[in-house]
Amino acid sequence: NYTTDTKSREENKKTLENLCSLSVDITKIRRLKEWVVLQDVAYVKEIAGILQEMGADETTVASIIERCPEAILHTPAEINAQRALWQLVCQNEKQLIKLIEQFPESFFTTEYQQNQKANILFFQELGLKNNIITRFLTSAPNIFYNPVEKNKNVIETLQRNYLNLGGSEANMKIWILKLLSQNPFILLNTSTAIQENLEFLQKNYFTDQEVLQLLSKLKGFIFQLNPTTMQKSMLFSKNIFKCSDQELKQLVLKCPALLYYSVTVLEERLEGLLKEGISIAQIRETPMVLELTAQIVQYRIKKLSALGYDIKSGNLESLNGTKKDFEVTYGKIQSKKERPIFNPVAPLHIED
Repeated sequence: NYTTDTKSREENKKTLENLCSLSVDITKIRRLKEWVVLQDVAYVKEIAGILQEMGADETTVASIIERCPEAILHTPAEINAQRALWQLVCQNEKQLIKLIEQFPESFFTTEYQQNQKANILFFQELGLKNNIITRFLTSAPNIFYNPVEKNKNVIETLQRNYLNLGGSEANMKIWILKLLSQNPFILLNTSTAIQENLEFLQKNYFTDQEVLQLLSKLKGFIFQLNPTTMQKSMLFSKNIFKCSDQELKQLVLKCPALLYYSVTVLEERLEGLLKEGISIAQIRETPMVLELTAQIVQYRIKKLSALGYDIKSGNLESLNGTKKDFEVTYGKIQSKKERPIFNPVAPLHIED
């Protein structure tokens, strides 16, 4: 543990000299994490040496230390152990140094090395490809800090529930791997929370097949919710759309965001749509539009209006989808508008 009491301490001159020799911008470190240069012991040259061994040039080394100054407080043994660990999933050291440059904090968190190793091996056994595991190491490092038993427990709960809901043994592995690839953070939940959420859906008249459908559509985000928030969101939607329980269920299956987003978010998005002159009836017809933020809705309506497309009188399908989906829709409407009307009996003007 490093002390962060900076008032009565002086900067370590040797650390500063070593950092200067590597062309590291010390003002950045002072601004970001001043306590690092106050420590009695630092391994500036050693850590720089290890990074250079892996293929980092001087600029890269300086950039890594500036963005993650605490790197120099780890012992060479700790960093070499971390290097060996990440090499289990990296193709080569060139890829490894590139990852360290992009995500230095993930690499220099060395306190959970035993858990990290056990989890990497578990994910490999599970069938996750190494490129997916490296993505997890950099973007969701917390899941590696769990004891491997905890992650195994969550996976076993998912597998058991998948089979209980009518999923096939043959498809289970693909389903689990896809779910994890889309949202590794499901591993930060407890088995109990997962169970409670699935039971909530069953109590609300969703069939086993429909629950499976929701799990796939929500990409695992359902496991980050809880029955209380889901109940509030569903009640809000039921009141707004003035629908029966069965109708509400169909709306949720069409647009799982009605289950996932909080009442506050749904209210804000609904308000944004109504301000644009869109009716509740139109939203009920195409609830997926609630997946978009008010800003995105405004931007898309503005673009479509410029083409003379009146969103208020049509359906909202043209607003839906990802940015790419919308661009495709927009392109089709634009080309339809620009295409000249062909008259089959008009004379053709052909020059001699």
